[in-house]
Parts: sequence; C-alpha cells; structure tokens
Amino acid sequence: MLPKTTLAMVQTGPRRLEARELPMPAIDDDSAILRVEACGICGSDYEQFEGVLRVPTPVVPGHEPLGVIAAIGDRAARRWGVDVGDRVAVETMLACHCCDTCLGGRYHLCSHRQIYSYIPLSSEPGLWGAYAQYMWLAPNAILHRMDPALPPELAVMFNPLGAGFRWAVEVPQTQVGDTVLILGPGQRGLASVVAARHAGAGKIIVTGRSADARKLEIARRLGADHTIDVDNEPALERIKSYTGGRGADVVVEVTSYATEPVRDALGYVRPGGTIVLAGVKGFKPVDDFVSDLIVLNEITIRGVIGVTSSGYRKAIDLIHARTTPLEIMHTHDFPLEQAERAIRTLARQVEGEESIHSCLIPPV
Repeated sequence: MLPKTTLAMVQTGPRRLEARELPMPAIDDDSAILRVEACGICGSDYEQFEGVLRVPTPVVPGHEPLGVIAAIGDRAARRWGVDVGDRVAVETMLACHCCDTCLGGRYHLCSHRQIYSYIPLSSEPGLWGAYAQYMWLAPNAILHRMDPALPPELAVMFNPLGAGFRWAVEVPQTQVGDTVLILGPGQRGLASVVAARHAGAGKIIVTGRSADARKLEIARRLGADHTIDVDNEPALERIKSYTGGRGADVVVEVTSYATEPVRDALGYVRPGGTIVLAGVKGFKPVDDFVSDLIVLNEITIRGVIGVTSSGYRKAIDLIHARTTPLEIMHTHDFPLEQAERAIRTLARQVEGEESIHSCLIPPV
C-alpha cells in the first residue's frame, strides 16, 4: 500500500530548495506512481537551481528518474507493458504524440511538450519531478524496462548515455571509421565517447581544460584515442596532426556557457563534415563566428536538445550488456535531502570535490 505522503525536495525560487511532505496523487486507469530509486543529476539541474531556466516555482526538480512501478492503472499497464514491481527508466519529455511534429518522429520538439521537473506544483497532481521518493507517471510518459539486478547508480546512466548516442551517433550519422572530436569531457562528453566507440568510430579525440585532467584520463579509459588540454596544448595543431591535416568528420560540442568552442569547431571539422551543438550558452552571442567557412566548406551544423527513444534504447542495451566500465564515470551518490550539495558539487562549488556522474538516492 502506498503511503499518504511522500518526501520531496521543492524548489521555491533561485538557489532555494526545501524538503516537504507532499500528498500522494491518486491514479486513474491511464497513469501510475513510480517509487524513485535514483535520479541522475545533470548540468541543467544547476541551471534550474540558479534560476537561469526561469522555471515556474514551487516545483519538484529531477528529470532523470529510475524506479519501480508502485501503482498502475489497468490501461496504463497494458499500454506500457509493465506492472507493479517492474523497474523502468522514464523519458524526460512529455509530448502529445498526435501533432504533425510528433507523428513525423520528432516528438521531443512537440509544441505542446512538457518536461519532467519543469512543471510546477500548481499543475495537478504536483509530483512532476524525481527529487522525491515517489513521482506521478502521466499517461503520455514513455517508459523503458530495465534490469532490476543492476545497481541503481549504474542503471540511472540511461539518460546521459542516451544523449551520447543521439548527439554523437544518430544526429551526425556517424559511420564506422569516422573521426569524432568531442569538445568537453563532462558526463555527456564522456557518454559521447562511449557511444562513438560503440558505433565503430575510427578515431576519437576529446578536448578539455587543465582542471579536467581526471575526466580526460577517464575519456581515454572509455575509448578515446587522444585527449587535448586546450590550456596547455595547441588544439588546432594537435587535431590536424591526429587527422592527417584533414579535420574531424564529426565535431560534438558539449561545453557549458563557453562560446569559443563553437567558433573553433569551424576550424576543427573537415570540409563536408558535421558539427553538433549541444552545449547551452545562456543565449550569449558567439564572437568571431565566420559563417563563410560554413558556406565554402559545406559544413553541416545541427543543434540538439534532449534524447529520443532510439537513443534511450541503445543506451539501455549497452548498460544491460555490462561490457563497458561505466562505473568509472560515476563519482557520487547523495541522499535526497542533500540535493543542493549534489548540484553544487557538479558545479564545482564544493571545495575538494569533483563530480562527473552523480545521482540522488531517496530514502526507502
């Protein structure tokens, strides 16, 4: 039997999180309740916490939920193919699945879309985020079964790994033998290394700052052929050397806020190559961006937001296979009540701590 209330961390404004007991929602035939086992922490959690994303408050954050079905309606059970006790990964996006955009296969861009963790408490039933012991699963949610034997901190990597597969493989149509350059060694940069290696990339290069020495070492352990410390090495010269002067077939830009890598990517990619932009810059303009280079070299530039089902499925298959040492990416488990510390650790605001992949673990 479900409890009448659930502990949740509620954001009440910029840089303000507080623990609250919230009422347990009722379900109907088309919805469900998830008992959250783990919620991954990503860079956008920090942006939400800081108020950069201007999400309405109060709100329960958390859009990377892994958990077990605690209660479910009959139609929902048939539609999702799951029942009470099954472990599932929950997709971030909630779309209408009826409009032209959704029916065209781009449901993550639905004009009616909602995103778990950005829907306020005032929108019934309120539990729209995974910084909680339990959360509500809407009828239009997309679920994926996951092996219950996996440690939760490993299973919850489905989201960043899904981004790696979509951003570094699916969108740029990475082919076997391609050279893939990844700008930024954070969790999604590392996930892109894993995905590109799994897809058969011929050569993988990762750039980072001096402060990223540990992450660059992990990139090599995950399959990167070369890493470049851009603070102390001439990045363009190294990239040209590693690619025989040709440049990379695919460049994946996943840095946060820095705009220089967007400009520099034009010099890193080969003629006819593809640049994928995934790092959010806070709407800052890119200085010295020479668009003629795009024209003269027929460069393709693609923006990406979020993950779609095919990326999630590839990520889950990889996690289930247990052939990649994904655990070396995971650095921290935090109790739910320490959500603010988890966010600040990811943002390098906790002295002596560096987070790559981390998650919140709610009390049972």
